Amino acid sequence: MVVRTHEPTFVELFTPKLVTILRERYGLRDLKADVMAGLTVAIVALPLSMAIAIASGVTPDRGLYTAIIGGFVVSALGGSRFQIGGPAGAFIVLVAATVEQHGVDGLILATLLSGVILLAGGLLRLGTFIKYIPYPVTVGFTSGIAVIIFASQVRELLGLTLDGKEPGAFIPKLRALSAALPSIDPAALAVTTLSIGAIILVRRFRPHWPAFLISVGLGSALTWRFGLPIETIGSRFGGIPHALPAPHLPAMSIVRIAAVLPAALSFALLGSIESLLSAVVADSMTGRRHRSNAELVAQGAANIASSLFGGICVTGAIARTATNIRAGARGPLAGMLHSVFLLLAMLVAAPLASFIPLASLAAVLAVVAWNMAEKREFLTLIRASRGDALVLLATFLLVVFRDLTEGILAGFGLGTLLFMHRMAQAVEVDRPSPWVEADRADTSNGDDRAPYDRDLATDPDVVVYRISGAFFFGAAAAVGAALDRIGERPKAYVIDFSAVPVIDSTAAATIEGFARTARRKGAALFIAGARAPIRRVLLTHGVSPPHVRFETKLADAVTAAHELPPPSGS
Repeated sequence: MVVRTHEPTFVELFTPKLVTILRERYGLRDLKADVMAGLTVAIVALPLSMAIAIASGVTPDRGLYTAIIGGFVVSALGGSRFQIGGPAGAFIVLVAATVEQHGVDGLILATLLSGVILLAGGLLRLGTFIKYIPYPVTVGFTSGIAVIIFASQVRELLGLTLDGKEPGAFIPKLRALSAALPSIDPAALAVTTLSIGAIILVRRFRPHWPAFLISVGLGSALTWRFGLPIETIGSRFGGIPHALPAPHLPAMSIVRIAAVLPAALSFALLGSIESLLSAVVADSMTGRRHRSNAELVAQGAANIASSLFGGICVTGAIARTATNIRAGARGPLAGMLHSVFLLLAMLVAAPLASFIPLASLAAVLAVVAWNMAEKREFLTLIRASRGDALVLLATFLLVVFRDLTEGILAGFGLGTLLFMHRMAQAVEVDRPSPWVEADRADTSNGDDRAPYDRDLATDPDVVVYRISGAFFFGAAAAVGAALDRIGERPKAYVIDFSAVPVIDSTAAATIEGFARTARRKGAALFIAGARAPIRRVLLTHGVSPPHVRFETKLADAVTAAHELPPPSGS
C-alpha cells in the first residue's frame, strides 16, 4: 500500500507560528507565562548583546538595536514557536572582518543584502536543504568559533596593552597577545576573575538566577566603588543612546554592493545554518516542529529591519532560545516581549551602562565560548571513524586558521564525498539464489522478490543478477564493471531492481550501455522489480522496449526469459 503524504500549500509553509498560536485559543495564562519568559531572556540578552557587539568591532548600542528590532521580527514572523533572535557569537569573526575591510557602513549594507538573500532563500524553499549539513561540520565550525571568540577576548580579560592594533588572524593575534603579557592589568584581571567566578557560582547554586546580569552588575559595582582604572563602556564608547535611531537605508551603489556581496553571502549562509540549528534544538526540547522556510523568511526580514536601524546580523540564538523554553514560554510572544523589555531597559537604564567594565563583558563571552565548544561531541567524533574525524578536523582547522565560510564549505564537500563513497560501497551486484529468495520472500503480500522456479534457475541460457542499494553515479562505475565481467552469452539477461531504492542519470546510462552490449550478443534484457520512478528514469535514457522488457516480479521475468526461443545459431 502506498501512503500519500500531504503536500503543504504556500500558506501552510509560510504562516508565522504567531498566527498558529493565536488560533489555538491563546489565553491569559499563556500570556503571563510568555511575559515571565520574555523578561528572563531579556535579562540574559542585555549584557550578551552588548558584549557580542563590542567583540565584533562595533559599539554596544548596535548589539541592542539588533536584539530589539531583529529579535522582535524573528519572533513575529518566524516558523518556530520559541526562537529568540539577536546578535550571536558565531558572527563575531565575520562581522569584525567586514568592519575592518569595509567599515561600519559596509557592514550595515552587507547585513541588508544578507537579509534579502535569506528572504529569497526562504521563498525558494531552500530551508529544506540546510538540514543536510553533516553533523561533524556543525561541531567543527561551532568549536572553531568558540576558540576564536575566546582568543578575541584575551586582551580585555587580562587588560593587556598592545603596541598596535590587535591582528584579526589567529596566529598573528596569539603572537601579539603573547608579546603583551607583561602588561597585564591586575585590576582588570581581578574584575575578570570576579565576573567568571560569579557566573560559575550562580549557575551552581542558583541556576534560575540571571548569572550574566549578576556577573556584570558585580563587576560594575566593584569598578565604581573602588574607582578601578580599567576601561568601561563609558570610557571607550561614551555610553549608549537613550532611544532607537530613526530608520534609514545605508548608502548603496553598484560598486559598494559588489564589494560587500561576499560578506553578505557568508552572513546568509551562517545565519541560515545557525537559525535552523537553533530551531531544531527547540524542537527536540519541546516536541514541536518548526517551519524551516518560514524561519528563513523571518530571518531575512529581521536582518533587513536590523540594518535599517543600524543593527548588525541577526540569527536564532541557541542559548537564548533554550533559556526561553526553560523559562516556560508558550509561544512567539515571549520573544517579542523580550525585545520590548530590552527597549525599556535601554530607555531607562542607559546611563548605568557607562559603568560596565569591558572585562566583565569579556568574561561573559569567555563563558559563552566555553559552552559553545562542544567538547564531548568533538572527542566522540574523533573516535567515531576516520571519515568523521577528517571532516571535523578539516572544518575546525580551516575555521580557526583560515576562514569560517571556507571551513563550512570544505567540511560539507568532504562530508558529501565520504557519504557518496560509503553509499557506493554499499551497492552490490550478485546472482540471487532461488532457494535463498524462497526463504526471505513473502509471496502472500505480493513481494517483488518472490522466488522463481528452481528448474528455471538452472537454465544456462538465462543469467540472473540483482543490484542492491542506491544506484547513483558514485556506484555506477563499480556496477558497470561487474556487468561487463559477465562472460556468458545466454539468450537473456535478467537484472533484478527490486532492492534499488533510487537511481540517477549516470546509473541509467550504465544500464543503457549494458543493454547495447546484450543486443550485440543477441541476448534479450529483462528488468524486474523496478519501481515506477526508477522505470521512468530508465525509459528516459533509452532503456526501453522492444530491446528491454520490464516485469513487475523477478519470477515473471525469469519465466518470460526461459520461454524465449534459443538464440540464432545455437
